Amino acid sequence: MTERELQDLGVDRTLLLVDDDEAFLRSLSRAMEKRGFQPESARSVAAGKAIADARPPAYAVVDLRLEDGNGLDVVEVLRQRRPECRVVVLTGYGAIATAVAAVKIGATDYLSKPADANAVMEALLAKPGELPPPPKNPMSADRVRWEHIQRIYEMCDRNVSETARRLSMHRRTLQRILAKRSPR
Repeated sequence: MTERELQDLGVDRTLLLVDDDEAFLRSLSRAMEKRGFQPESARSVAAGKAIADARPPAYAVVDLRLEDGNGLDVVEVLRQRRPECRVVVLTGYGAIATAVAAVKIGATDYLSKPADANAVMEALLAKPGELPPPPKNPMSADRVRWEHIQRIYEMCDRNVSETARRLSMHRRTLQRILAKRSPR
């Protein structure tokens, strides 16, 4: 839906954005405002829960992993305060288990980062039961592998030896992979 269509329908366009990445949060907030939403931002679970409790929005975009906890805690508050709220969970750590947990708690959709504003808007405004369109430019297998290695590397606090052990990979091989640029 365009901004004009949303205004014509008189739809509640309040939107809560919860993410600890300040640059991404600012960018998404501006983009969603241009698309007719009224965004309010929070950079932590505590701030997101406070906003959700005080002024429950019609829509929400919540990052799964935040510095002070799990974004699903914000989703739970939203479900209690405004059950019809359409929630999209974003994460850079896409996994089936977390996607299932997000949907069970009440998320409308689950998107992997980086997600652009158009994908977020489509997910927020999708009709219940409607399947999302397939991605226009899916990640290559090399890119998926590289991102998985990067996630494990970050989870191990950038410790190459521990990362290599967890991935069952030789340490030098891992060092060569980490030294390269990300594949397209």
